[in-house]
Parts: sequence; structure tokens; C-alpha cells
Amino acid sequence: MSPREDAPADRGFLVGIIFFILGLGTLLPWNFFMTASMYFNNRLNTSEWSNGTVTTRKEYYFNNWMTLLSQLPLLLFTLLNSFLYQWISEKMRIAGSLVFILLLFILTAVLVKIPMEEDRFFSVTMATIWFINSFGAVLQGSLFGLVGLLPQRYSAVFMSGQGLAGTFAALAMIFAIASEADSESAALGYFITPCVGTLVTLFSYMLLPKLVSECIWVMAFCVTFVFTVTLSVFPAVTVDVKTVYGGKWERYFIPVVCFLFFNLMDFIGRTVTLVSKWPSKDSRLFPLLVVCRVIFVPLLMMCNVQERNIMPVLFSDDFMFAAIMVFFSVSSGYFVCLSMTYAPQLVEPKDGETAGVLMAFFLALGLSLGAALSFPLRFLV
Repeated sequence: MSPREDAPADRGFLVGIIFFILGLGTLLPWNFFMTASMYFNNRLNTSEWSNGTVTTRKEYYFNNWMTLLSQLPLLLFTLLNSFLYQWISEKMRIAGSLVFILLLFILTAVLVKIPMEEDRFFSVTMATIWFINSFGAVLQGSLFGLVGLLPQRYSAVFMSGQGLAGTFAALAMIFAIASEADSESAALGYFITPCVGTLVTLFSYMLLPKLVSECIWVMAFCVTFVFTVTLSVFPAVTVDVKTVYGGKWERYFIPVVCFLFFNLMDFIGRTVTLVSKWPSKDSRLFPLLVVCRVIFVPLLMMCNVQERNIMPVLFSDDFMFAAIMVFFSVSSGYFVCLSMTYAPQLVEPKDGETAGVLMAFFLALGLSLGAALSFPLRFLV
């Protein structure tokens, strides 16, 4: 029987989602360096004053060299990979390439903060582009081989992920510019984004052979969604809520109502699960209630957040903000604790450890997604 006919069932299209992420990860190096050409050109082709006249330093033709040193290793190492697969295992080629791509992205992010003479910066950047695209070629070729073992629809999903990589890089650049931070901080934030993206890609690949029952994925969705909602507005939005009262209370307002209330109520929500577990782990109501927490996002955005751009203030009173924070915090702690508790109970005992590892990953994923969403949501307030 051919591998395509013997492909495992994909509950909830989860394997497809992972291959979409893997496709996205393969083209992050090319797209993030290409989209950041303005940053590189600014560091290389700066003008300076000398004796009252503007002198332009030498032209590096960065875009031309970047294109050549991206595509040449792509050709060479794709060819090399067609021989390597016979001697080097798939896991080593894919996971190893992702680790080196991550390290090179981290190096690029660190270089943002390091002053460097232009010629040296150009040489280091070109070397980074060569190596990151070399590993990218091995990664892409190996993943095309892996996806070729599965039904045809996965190839389409993988290619779609690759198609989104450019959009992902462009949005990261737009958000970096919109942050109105200084150019150095904006560039640092921009290059941290592919570090996170590559890390998620690596974890996704590691999870691919560990897919367990459908029920665990319901809990994975729940813990991811809870933290995405929570981190999207806390503390990025809630910390900017202003009290309508003056005096000493103004100094205590945010430490008490925002931080103390959240942490105390979150603790209470988690502790309640020791005596009450409702809804049950098999109930369809559980994920529904988790999704309903999204209502807290507009509610908190319409509190007395200052400075504002778009949305109106509907809840200017301190009491309303405090009440929303209480329910927001208790529900966060309660549903997170239930999700993490239920997950190992929904799999075979031998898969309990795997379930725990998966849940830890999706918990971190929720935190990252929430933190990323906090930027556009704060802008929309």
C-alpha cells in the first residue's frame, strides 16, 4: 500500500494546520530580510556632514547582493539535499535547519543594538543571509519530501503557508513602524518576530508525530484561547485605564485594581477548581464558555482608557472597571486550570506525559498570540 493511501486520519485538520505553519516557516528567512531592506540600507548608506557639505558613503547595492546570496545557496543546497536525505535523517535535517535558522535570526536581532563599521556590518549580514538561506533550502526540500508522503491536500496547505510568509513579514514591518518607537527599537522588535515564528515552527514539527486523541486538542484550544484573550488586553490596555477620582487614590488605582485584583482573582479562580469542576471534561459547554470570554476584550477597551484613538468610553466609573476585572480574572484562572487538569485525563495513561508537553506548548502559544494582539487592540482603543 502506498504512503498516501496509508495516511493517518487527521482529526480537526490538525496535521494540516501544522503543515501550514511549517510552510510559513520555510520562507521566513527570505521574506524578513527582503522586507527589512530599508533598515539595512539605512545602516549602510548613511550620509554625513563634512566641512559644511553632505557626503554620501559608498554604495553597497544591498538589494542586489541580498537577492544573489539568497538564491544561490537555495539552488546549491536544494541540489545537495537531494543527496543528503540518503545519509542524514529527516529529523536531523528539518529540526537542525530550524535551530540554525533560529540562531541566525537571534544574531540579526542582536546586531541591531551593536554599533558596527559599515563594511563589517555588510560582510556579517551577507554571511548571515548566505547561511540562513542554505539551511532554509535544506528545510524546504526536506519538508517537500515529507509532505509528499501524505495526501495531496497537504501539499496545497503547505504551499499556502509559504504564500503567507511575505504577508506575515510585511505586517511585522508595518506594526514596527506603527509602534512609533525609535528606529533601533522598531528594528529589534521586527527581527524578534521571526525568532518567535521559527520557534513555533520548530515546536510544530516536534509535535507532528505526537498527535494524540481529538479530546486533548479541545483542551489545547481552550488553554490557547484563554491566554490569547487575557494577554491581548492585560496589561497592555488595562494599565492605561484612568480613575475618575483624584488625590492619593490615583497613585494606588492601577496597582490595586489592575494588578492586585487580577492576580488575586486569578488565584481564586484556579483554587476553586479544587472543590468544583464545572463543566465536565466531556461537556460541549466548556469550550463554548471559553470562547465567550472574548466579550471581555471590548468591555475593557471601553473602560476609561487614556489616550484614546477610536472607541468610545462606556464605563468611566472605577467600580465598573473593577467589576469587569474581577470576572475577567476569575474566569481566566478557572478555565486555564480546568484545561490543564482535564487534558491528561482525556488520553491513554501512556500518553499522559505527551499531553502535558502539548498543553505547556499551547499555553505558551496563547501567551504569545495574546501579546501580539495587544498591539493592534491598544491602537484601536
